[in-house]
Amino acid sequence: MGLMNIMLFHSTYGLRPAVHAAADRLRAAGHEVRVPDLFAGHTFESVEEAQAFREETGKEELLKRAVLAAAPYSDSGLVYAGFSLGASVAQTLALGDAKARGLLLFHGTSDIAENASVDELPVQLHVADPDPFETQDWLNSWYLQMQRTGADVEIYRYPGAGHLFTDAELPDFDQAAAELAWKVAIGFLATL
Repeated sequence: MGLMNIMLFHSTYGLRPAVHAAADRLRAAGHEVRVPDLFAGHTFESVEEAQAFREETGKEELLKRAVLAAAPYSDSGLVYAGFSLGASVAQTLALGDAKARGLLLFHGTSDIAENASVDELPVQLHVADPDPFETQDWLNSWYLQMQRTGADVEIYRYPGAGHLFTDAELPDFDQAAAELAWKVAIGFLATL
């Protein structure tokens, strides 16, 4: 309980002010937060530009950057967190880190390796309902697979919100949903 060491990964738009604002919100709740820049300074205004950059960089390279960012701190037991693309990165790292303290996902999930196994890792997901990137069928399957790994999973759905509803700089922003998500997320972190 208390202070958590959080590794917060940005969305496909890159490390923009909204990500720093999220980190500040977590710091205000008493946590230590790091926000690695997986895109080496690049930020994007459109999903299309961002996806082109992601494909050019490659998933393996992005994961390598994430692992290198987290490695110096992982011995202390990190909480992995992220937004959309960053959530998928956070999930991959948390499932591979035996010392992970928790996993906080906003707007995204990732495939789960067949051999993934954790010891009651606390996991919380905040996702729009419906979300074109996180369909109901996918989330049902994801939930069951995460439980199979040994994770303790909670999913919070936000009806009518856009995909990246916590990001005040995007059209998806939904202030009521965002405030509720943050309240629940900060409560979750306080239980770790």
